Amino acid sequence: MIELAPSILSADFSRLADQVRAAAEGGGTVIHVDVMDGHFVPNITIGPPVVRSLRKATNLPLDCHLMIENPDQYIPDFAEAGADWISVHQEACRHLNRTLHLIRNHGAQAGVVINPATPVETLSEVLDIVDYVLVMSVNPGFGAQQFIPGTLHKIRKLVDLRQQRRLSYRIEIDGGVGLDTIGDIVRAGAEILVAGNAVFGKGDPTMNARQLLKAAAEAGLVKV
Repeated sequence: MIELAPSILSADFSRLADQVRAAAEGGGTVIHVDVMDGHFVPNITIGPPVVRSLRKATNLPLDCHLMIENPDQYIPDFAEAGADWISVHQEACRHLNRTLHLIRNHGAQAGVVINPATPVETLSEVLDIVDYVLVMSVNPGFGAQQFIPGTLHKIRKLVDLRQQRRLSYRIEIDGGVGLDTIGDIVRAGAEILVAGNAVFGKGDPTMNARQLLKAAAEAGLVKV
């Protein structure tokens, strides 16, 4: 099943609750929350207090993408604030297996993220313990970046590995997802589509979300 995960990174924070509701009305089923610390990535965004407030504004799952150093230190706080899904970067975790179990022990679904230059093979030993894999299709740290086409082969590889090893993780993609890229992304095998600028950048978030999902559905009908 294809799901749209609107990213609040591109939303108007003065009207965050209304923007999230509008995206949900357009078919968004997961709210993606980009957490940046200014160290692991060159930007600073939000922390658990905003997640706690957002939890009051929506019943949709909150997908907290931790682009931070020392994620183990903050995972309990995000879980307590209401995060349903928590993903960490392979590149930021010294003991990735332990970190993923920590997420699960706090009642959240556990995801692992890889940057554009990180091979899928680095995840070989944790694919059996994650609920989802997030492929970054831009270099993390900023919204509204251009999609990196070379990341599509990672999605295909993850699809093949899932089938070969009889696993059940889902595949998420984040970065440059828009009407011009969504067809290739869906045909490659991604199932959870994070879109920030394409939903909240301009126009009506409800209509934008509907158009993205329509394009994704149409791409899913094309066999490759």
